[in-house]
Amino acid sequence: MEDNLQLLVEETSWYNDIVLGSLLPANWLAPLPRFFRGWLRNYVGGTFIYLISGTLWCFYMYYLKRNVYLPKDAIPSKNAMLLQIGVAMKALPWYCALPTMSEYMIENGWTKCFSRISDVGWIAYLCYLAMYLVFVEFGIYWVHRELHDIKPLYKYIHATHHIFNKQNTLSPFAGSAFHPLEGILQAMPHVLALFVIPTHFTTHMALLFIDAIWTTNIHDCIHGKLWPVMGAGYHTIHHTTYRHNYGHFTIWMDWMFGTLRDPVEDEAKKI
Repeated sequence: MEDNLQLLVEETSWYNDIVLGSLLPANWLAPLPRFFRGWLRNYVGGTFIYLISGTLWCFYMYYLKRNVYLPKDAIPSKNAMLLQIGVAMKALPWYCALPTMSEYMIENGWTKCFSRISDVGWIAYLCYLAMYLVFVEFGIYWVHRELHDIKPLYKYIHATHHIFNKQNTLSPFAGSAFHPLEGILQAMPHVLALFVIPTHFTTHMALLFIDAIWTTNIHDCIHGKLWPVMGAGYHTIHHTTYRHNYGHFTIWMDWMFGTLRDPVEDEAKKI
């Protein structure tokens, strides 16, 4: 147990060194409380991922492939994208509190995290990973759905994100343009899973990274047509109907609970 916790502490320290080591001198970092160092690393890393992934994807779609993926009138304005960036920048410091708190709980042995796959074996690791992904998919689906169904939650929290509700107002930068509390609520299943499912810590961190990229991708309005992935085609429908496609990575929860609306079928009906 003690060896596992020590390895987890060493891993988070390594992440701190990677992100913050090249930005701040060691004699500046050393006096900072460990909790604050973790939060600062999450904030700097999260901001970097958000801005770089959004910028590169927008440059590719709106300039290199202009009018290839989207008609000219569906390309969002610079003002819309700047508004999305502004909303996200205000919220990101608050988003980062949740993973920072979860790391504190992990390092203190309050969760079921383990540091090495060899501790459980590959078969158990893959089973735990599948359970983790199902738990997160189920949790995010219902958090997202209740943010719509419970009117005060929608009015005071989720509506901030849904001001971007047409193709020409949606862009990759809308992926993190949330009310601060919503970002925490939608990420909560990732943290709650750690208390009930044995989870490989590095895999957990990798999935959080993928999650950050994924939220950028599903707001680009381009339907990837890769079943059963809940791509941007499905999520664009969500932003226009408000009552469909609440899922995160896949369409399975929407299929199970009767809220799935297929973009291919949707287009066919318009013809």
